[in-house]
Amino acid sequence: MTVAAAQETGLRTEYPFTLPRGYVDEHGRVHREGVMRLATARDEITTQADQRAKQNPAYLTVLLLERTVTALGELPAVDAFVVENLFASDLAFLQDLYRRINADGHTEVAVSCPHCGGDFAVDVAGDAPGGS
Repeated sequence: MTVAAAQETGLRTEYPFTLPRGYVDEHGRVHREGVMRLATARDEITTQADQRAKQNPAYLTVLLLERTVTALGELPAVDAFVVENLFASDLAFLQDLYRRINADGHTEVAVSCPHCGGDFAVDVAGDAPGGS
């Protein structure tokens, strides 16, 4: 299914996000706003067959994010170098976002207000109005 076809059927395939800290490029510019797309079976299979992931299973995360983060700030591309140089908090954020959109199918979490006790949903990707 193409992105256009997915949009026609209402399937959400791209998820905007805001990194907690942001990637700092070689010129000192901070890039926080980005987009992650849904992973495909090919993404999962190809990354597991990669020699870097076979030598170090933890590297699988870098490879998956390299493939599924389609935009980050004004960077021309998101590659392994960019993912490797994210702050640990941003890497953890993207890992959680990847899990949420690919396993859970959404970026919202249920929360309760500590003052009134009311229940509501918060978009943890940071792209909703009032997000981070």
